[in-house]
Amino acid sequence: MEYAKPWLSIEDQIEGLSRRGLEVGDRREAGAILRNVGYYRLTGYLYPFRQSERYVDDDGRKRTRILSSYEPGVRMDDAAQLIDFDRELRMLVLEGVERIEIALRMQLGYSLGQRSAFAHEDASAFLSAFTDPQMGEDGEPAPSRHEAWLERVRQRQNNSDEAFVAHFRHKYDDRMPIWALTEILELGHTSRLYGGLRNDIATEIAGAFGVPTKQLMQSWIATINYVRNVAAHHSRLYNRKLVSALKRPKGNTVPLLAHLTQEEAPKQFGTYSALAVMAYVLETVHPGRDWAVRVAALLRNFPTTARLNVGSMGVAAGWIEQDLWKERA
Repeated sequence: MEYAKPWLSIEDQIEGLSRRGLEVGDRREAGAILRNVGYYRLTGYLYPFRQSERYVDDDGRKRTRILSSYEPGVRMDDAAQLIDFDRELRMLVLEGVERIEIALRMQLGYSLGQRSAFAHEDASAFLSAFTDPQMGEDGEPAPSRHEAWLERVRQRQNNSDEAFVAHFRHKYDDRMPIWALTEILELGHTSRLYGGLRNDIATEIAGAFGVPTKQLMQSWIATINYVRNVAAHHSRLYNRKLVSALKRPKGNTVPLLAHLTQEEAPKQFGTYSALAVMAYVLETVHPGRDWAVRVAALLRNFPTTARLNVGSMGVAAGWIEQDLWKERA
């Protein structure tokens, strides 16, 4: 189907939202919001406020249809408050990710460096699934995931303008030890490298962050990388569904996160579970819970309406009473 909708002026956009039932309020203020954030970003934040109806499909199954009209009483200001809340949440997430990412780089470089300055090049440090050649779509042999990772990192070295990278480039034929190389890795690179490590090495690194298994740590790094990308690209985060469910610790192996393992806990696709894991890991990186306390304060001030509350983030029941979010005495 060819797209045929016309361009709309800000005034026409306001009128269209009003016809759909949105209380736009002062039109100059509504226009300012649209100019600042854009129509599609605004309507994304307004999506939870749209009306719905139940119907039965052709196979007799009950379905829910989301309508274009908004529930009575929904205001432009409801979206504006959500946008402001989400902006603050993204800033906190990026701050937390920065701390975790830097600490993870250091620990990778430290643990692998104990084995060899160039342990990242040594196939014996990795799982065979990471180092064995792959099969391409054409049926021909393809580079292993390890070789592909090394090539991506080489490209990153070549494109880097960091002074210390230039030093290794000119003095040591561009070969960098792992404890220096980690400084130029993005979190995605770090995540892939960690996933390829032998279980004993990966478990040792996880233990430095109070995480009992490689499987948990690998899942958590992937989740942290995902929310980092969402936040860094200024996308809507508060009610984001995680790409894959975050792995939960078994039993009481991680007491501060035990509330995530309860039967009544929401499925771990919501933003809250990512925030909880970040708060836990940060306690090993920066003891004191200053980040967690600020996140909890923000969640307590969620812009609640009759249609939307902090539950949209996938919070666990009684989350505010958890020690994870309380300032240390």
